Amino acid sequence: MITSNQNSKVKLIRALLSRAKERREAGLFVIEGVRLFEEAVKSNWRLETVLYDETLSERGKSQVESLRSKNIEVEEVSTSVMKSISETESPQGILAVLKFSPFPIPDSLNFILIPDQIRDPGNLGTLLRSAVATGVQAVLIPPETTDAFAPKVLRAGMGAHFKLAIQEMSWEKIQEVVKLASLNVWIADMNGESCWDVDLRKPTTLIIGSEADGASESAKNWHMEISAFPWLVISSH
Repeated sequence: MITSNQNSKVKLIRALLSRAKERREAGLFVIEGVRLFEEAVKSNWRLETVLYDETLSERGKSQVESLRSKNIEVEEVSTSVMKSISETESPQGILAVLKFSPFPIPDSLNFILIPDQIRDPGNLGTLLRSAVATGVQAVLIPPETTDAFAPKVLRAGMGAHFKLAIQEMSWEKIQEVVKLASLNVWIADMNGESCWDVDLRKPTTLIIGSEADGASESAKNWHMEISAFPWLVISSH
């Protein structure tokens, strides 16, 4: 049992939870809680390390025992150690380090979401959860958007990360993907036409801008280059 906060695995998890740079350089991220753990296992994401404590539910323990039979590294930690590294007020007794291996972008695309300069992790997670519910096939993360694999985004996403192709890209690469798929491009903008007048059943790329400023200049400049495509206002008024 791990009882020290100075343990190398505990230190790694703490670093991965707190810094996007650490996650990107290591190619790892951390999930917490039974539901996310189950979703990760179900989608066959590579588990590097699993830590649990005695407070873990029977449902979670059955998953842990299943992993042990597959020779995946599983270790028990003290409740004090779990509390010290948990990102939640009421830890569920399990943390897992996963290898960053996002799903590939499908060859045939008809619905892409681009969350442009979304700053709030909870908002981004909610967008990802909504994307799964509405049939989005790929989420392309442009520069200046918060890290999609940050702890709060993962919690708010409620498993969406294990059902979607989510990839960080430059605007140049995003343009290549969208043009290759021949999708209509819509930008959420308060000066556009009403969303109720738009047929979103057609092959679509939807750009949702930041909470305070809307779409970035990069998104708007790109849109001007392909001005045949419309703008969309997300207001229901």
